[in-house]
Amino acid sequence: MIDPQDLRTAVQRGLITEAQAAGLTGLAEARRQAVAGVAPGEEPFVLFKGFNEIFIVIGLTILFTGWVGISAALGAEVFSPGGFDTILVALVSLAGLSVVQRYFTLTRRMIAPSIALAVMSALTAWVLGAAAADVVGLRGLTASAASSAVVAGLMLLHYQRFRVPFDAAIIATAVFSTIWSLLASRGVLPTDGMGLLHLSGTGPLSILSLIFGLLTFALAMRFDMSDPLRVSTRSTTGFWLHVVAAPAIVNTVAVFLLSGGQGGKLLLLAFLLAIALVALAIDRRSFLVSGAGYAVWLIFELFDGSAMVILFLGFALVFLGAQWDRLRSALMRALPAFPGKPNLPPYGSTT
Repeated sequence: MIDPQDLRTAVQRGLITEAQAAGLTGLAEARRQAVAGVAPGEEPFVLFKGFNEIFIVIGLTILFTGWVGISAALGAEVFSPGGFDTILVALVSLAGLSVVQRYFTLTRRMIAPSIALAVMSALTAWVLGAAAADVVGLRGLTASAASSAVVAGLMLLHYQRFRVPFDAAIIATAVFSTIWSLLASRGVLPTDGMGLLHLSGTGPLSILSLIFGLLTFALAMRFDMSDPLRVSTRSTTGFWLHVVAAPAIVNTVAVFLLSGGQGGKLLLLAFLLAIALVALAIDRRSFLVSGAGYAVWLIFELFDGSAMVILFLGFALVFLGAQWDRLRSALMRALPAFPGKPNLPPYGSTT
């Protein structure tokens, strides 16, 4: 860590300005307080800092809904593909949202309003993409692919500008939707919307799901390992990517195993245990909860439930939540050195 005297010397020698020195000092103090405020073994997660943020989100939602209503009343096809008037309204909406987000995200650093505005921006981007696709004559799944691509592209620009971590989940979902729509429009994947929700354990869709999940997980780990102390927005971005990656990874394996009867259910438990070990190693409860939650949904929706599996999952999650720090410390000490291990969050003593 740079000593304050070093900063003063750097200012005297003209290497940095006094304002830059003050900024560095403030940044170092903020990071120190952030680290001190997180207990060992905790996974930082904040959706809002206070009820005022919820109050603002409600106001923004009403304001956005009113604007959509006025736009529709003036002739813009907000709820269906439209023409150039819809494109104009969408562009004006995105510009207005950008101005509002500049205040609440860059100036006020509010979390919940930033997420709400990101969702509104994504919805507006979808309307823009659908209108543009309609203007150039695209229809059906091809138009859906174009709309999803517009959402992914604009939200990537949104992330680069505002650094809202939730953008990562929107971008990842939009990318998956783009690829699925393109492949479905060419007959490679099923075109049924419910088929997208009830993914298969075999076939091209399962391969797409698994590859997408693994790539998203790798990207999440890149964000995580760049901030092992979990004090910046990069780790929060990783959090949202893990939320998206886990169901995509679990989907293919879980559906395939559950179709194998009672033996498959036991193998599913073993697979989820492996997921739990990975979650422990990378210190991400979000990865485990998202994956396990999706597995429970699959059991209920596709296989009429399984009391044994659900009971085991509930017990395992409660136990892991109570003993997470101790179990992770023991696991990390037992694991041999591997690439990236020093860049994972630190682990404490088992005693």
